[in-house]
Order: sequence, then structure tokens, then C-alpha cells
Amino acid sequence: MNPSLTEKPFAPSCERNRDVILERLRVHFAGRRQVLEIGSGTGQHAVHFAAALPHLQWQCSERAEALPGLRMWLDEAALPNAPPPLELDVCGRWPVAHFDAVFTANTLHIMAWHEVEKMFAALPAVLAPSATLVIYGPFNYGGRFTSDSNAAFDRSLREGAPHRGIRDFETVEALARLAGLSLLADEEMPANNRCLVFAR
Repeated sequence: MNPSLTEKPFAPSCERNRDVILERLRVHFAGRRQVLEIGSGTGQHAVHFAAALPHLQWQCSERAEALPGLRMWLDEAALPNAPPPLELDVCGRWPVAHFDAVFTANTLHIMAWHEVEKMFAALPAVLAPSATLVIYGPFNYGGRFTSDSNAAFDRSLREGAPHRGIRDFETVEALARLAGLSLLADEEMPANNRCLVFAR
């Protein structure tokens, strides 16, 4: 999405799912302080979560082309715990910093699979000891879709870009284990989504 100089980008799905995700973050990030959000998108999630969870320093990140729109949301909110976003391509250079929490929503099915692998391979370098990783989005189990709507969503993703698609939970968990992360929770969310929680 390429916002104009006067229009903020807007994702309706963020408005629909932000409160149910926030409920989970209140639990899983209760003892956390420094959050890196990978793929912050429009910034709608970031400003909502940072405002509701003032104990967290919420560090957004995005690819270069999405930063202008993301900055619009952050600048308008002007939250003390939401600093300027970082430019981050998961296949490129990562920040030289440590975070005790990482959050990403609706990104794994947008990335190419090699990008998902790169993301998990890079996580150990930025995760503090006992860090928490929360991933929100749709997943397949046993190679099967969990609903007809997810199957239709997967078709639309692949028609738009063949490298996209809903990922298998088992392969994602295997990547997390290789990165030194253990699954703490796999929680059902509305609209056939999941909230996966991993700990270092």
C-alpha cells in the first residue's frame, strides 16, 4: 500500500482483531518491557497496543516501502512508548538490540517461505534471555485447512502471489525449536486464527 502524503493507510482487519489480540498480550507480555513488532503494517495495532500497555516500549519495524504510512499513525498518536519505526527486511540487517518480547501478526502467510526461515534464524540474535514470541494469524494443522474460509483465503493469497500461503503449524514450530524456542500456548482466536506463544 502506498499512502498519499495526506491519507493514512487503513486495514479493516486490524480494527476487527485488535481487542482480542490485546487480551492475549495483556497475559503473555505482562512481565515484558521491550517489544519488537515485526511487520507493523499500517501501525494500527502498534498504537492500540502501546496505548493500552504503557509498561511496554513498543518498537515497530517494517520494510522501507511501508514506513511512510506507518509513521503517520505513530506521529499522530505521539505515544511516549512508541518510538520511530525501524526499517527491517527479515532477509537483511537486523537491529543491534535485545528485546524480551517479539510480536508479529498476519505476516507468515505474506512472506515467502525462505523469508519465514530467515526470520526465525535471525531471532536468537535479538532475543533477550527468557524472551517471549507471540505470532498471530491462520495456520494449517496436519497439512489441512481448519476451515473452508481459510482454504479460500489461501487460494486468494496464492493467486495474488504464488510465494504466499497459510503455513503449517508443525513446520513453523520446528523452525521455532531450531531457534531455541519452546511452544507455551496455541490459542484459538476468532475468524479461524491462532495465537502461538513461544518462550526462549
